[in-house]
Amino acid sequence: MKNSPVAEQDAITLEPRSISMFGYELIREVLLPEILGKDTPEILYWAGKRLARKYPLETMEQIIEFFTKASWGELAIKNETKNVLELELVSPLIVSRVKTKAEHFFQLEAGFLAQQIELQKDAIAETFEHPIKKSNKVLFTVKWDRKDQP
Repeated sequence: MKNSPVAEQDAITLEPRSISMFGYELIREVLLPEILGKDTPEILYWAGKRLARKYPLETMEQIIEFFTKASWGELAIKNETKNVLELELVSPLIVSRVKTKAEHFFQLEAGFLAQQIELQKDAIAETFEHPIKKSNKVLFTVKWDRKDQP
């Protein structure tokens, strides 16, 4: 599959642009689940990991910047221990998703985080999503074990 020159250029320069909330929601909340069906969360997680391998980032700061530039939201580190990283994601695009959906799919972002941390820590990593309806944000817990080498 050929790479889009526009996508490649945007990924390199990470030029900020505004996006339509309707267009974003139409693809993310209507079209993708329609196409992917009941396997939507699993496929989105895998797709996030695939994106991370395509755009490997060396630091947490680069991951945070990527989330902003991809219009996924503002990502912040809440806590980090030896084998666990807790992150918070906020965005106006998240608000309607968290409030209106019985099921929330932030698996694209979760898979992306898992793979980036796996690459950075050189250990198998897994990410769990925790949408928080009352505060309109998503918490992610990334866990890894250095004994588990990729």
